[in-house]
Amino acid sequence: METESEPYVRLATLRQLHQVMADMNTARSLADTLQTVADGVVTGLGYELACVNLVRPDGDLVVAAFAGNSAAEALITGRVGSRTSWDRRLNMGEAWGDLRFIPHTEGWVLDEDDVPQWYTDGPAPRFEDEWHPSDRLFAPMYTPSASGAACGELIGVLSVDRPRNGRRPGAWGREALQMYAFQAAIAISNARLRANMQRALVRLEREQQALRASEESFRQAFEYAPSGMAIAEMGGDQHGRILRTNDALCRLLGRPASAMRRYSFSDLVHPEDIGTLLRTSAEGGRAELRLGRRDGTYVWVHLRNSVVADAADGPRFLLTHVEDIEERKRRELQLAHRASHDALTGLPNSAELRSRLSARLCQRPQSLPPGAVASLDAAYAHGQYAELPGAPYEGNGHPAYDGNGHGFDFRADSEAYDAFDHHVHTIAPEGETDDGTKGLAVLFCDLDGFKSINDRFGHNAGDAVLIEVARRLTQGVRDGDTVARLGGDEFVVLADGLGRADAQDLAVRLRNAIIPPIRVDGRAVRVGASFGIGWAHCGMTADEVLKSADERMYVEKRSRPKAHRRAG
Repeated sequence: METESEPYVRLATLRQLHQVMADMNTARSLADTLQTVADGVVTGLGYELACVNLVRPDGDLVVAAFAGNSAAEALITGRVGSRTSWDRRLNMGEAWGDLRFIPHTEGWVLDEDDVPQWYTDGPAPRFEDEWHPSDRLFAPMYTPSASGAACGELIGVLSVDRPRNGRRPGAWGREALQMYAFQAAIAISNARLRANMQRALVRLEREQQALRASEESFRQAFEYAPSGMAIAEMGGDQHGRILRTNDALCRLLGRPASAMRRYSFSDLVHPEDIGTLLRTSAEGGRAELRLGRRDGTYVWVHLRNSVVADAADGPRFLLTHVEDIEERKRRELQLAHRASHDALTGLPNSAELRSRLSARLCQRPQSLPPGAVASLDAAYAHGQYAELPGAPYEGNGHPAYDGNGHGFDFRADSEAYDAFDHHVHTIAPEGETDDGTKGLAVLFCDLDGFKSINDRFGHNAGDAVLIEVARRLTQGVRDGDTVARLGGDEFVVLADGLGRADAQDLAVRLRNAIIPPIRVDGRAVRVGASFGIGWAHCGMTADEVLKSADERMYVEKRSRPKAHRRAG
């Protein structure tokens, strides 16, 4: 009877195992797979209790699933046993293929380790292969190799207890449990892989959603920014070519977006600002420069660059923030103009006059003899400094030597050298006759009869006279000459490149321009003018030059009859 029924029992068991395998491989999650593995031991292999101990990332094993006893399940599920204790169990006892059987006669040494367990004591076995409550049977689960053999990494251990027939499993039962552990390992590995893939997909979807949200935020911030923004190519032959602009930049420059894509910033920048643009066309670069509008005018802007990448290793682009600073620049220029120009006439004031005059002068080295100074002046004028006797360096770049063979290096005396390095010296005509020398003439002008106009007609009339005199003086000089108001009714003209006769002719023309009547509040008033001509040359200060011209003006004023200096 037993012999005839054994094939039927094995076939029924195989059918149960087949169903269990199907359930394991169709479980929706890793947790469902683990529970299906534990349940399959009970329903398919004929054990009353089964436990799945899963290896955690830190190497220890946690009770991940339990089947057969709800009380035991509540007691030990989630508890952790150390990897050391598990390695000890798997290395002792009897080896049944890949299985490990620890009989009750040896298992007492494991009662105090930290592996969660539910074993109870019981009577001694009545026959040789009877199962004792303290017997332990473990089925290790390993990740399968490429060839299909279970020789990979340990992923968990199946613990089984209480065979329903009360006997230790025979050869068929052992092989069935071993094969089941192998299939369970495959199912758990696949479940883990699916879980990892699902988490990766969820993470990828979240990242894509975040990327889409970020791109949308960037697009909105770019398109609707109140100030101009542009994206340009970075590097290569097309460096700086504009790829995209927002509405604010198009409005600022009066150009449509389609037209902007035909330009780079170097095409739009003011020619005087191209160097500034090139120095700042990199990451973190900042610049204040002028960009051209469609109508041909220019607007002052502040550029700020940053670099953005299309992808992790993709092309890099230059994101340029363009801020309109025209109003601020206008205020700055107005403030600078107010600081350097007379508020009434708009002419350069005393400080600006002295600054312009001082820029043309230098302090000659006192230690150089006049001949050496003249030679140096000529050398600077003709670019032949290295060929002069005693010059610090010859044309080949080596130090020059004097007649005694001693080195002569002006750079040792930086004060003497730097005072006129790269400087065109200002010289003055000598004597009272015109010798053909051209210099910087300083014409000091003082109005005659101006005080009487203030006294008779008031300060408003006097201001009107000063404004008209400033206009007439400005019209009477060349472009590049300076007309400044020194203060009160005193004016100064700086005219470069004049000989002595030229300066005298200019003073006469300016005096004749001032004399004609000036209409003020419906009446005509007249003022005269006295001019003193001074000459600027290096070695003088600006105050000394102005004082010299002032003194000559007073000499000229006293030399004219008083009646010729009246106005009204």
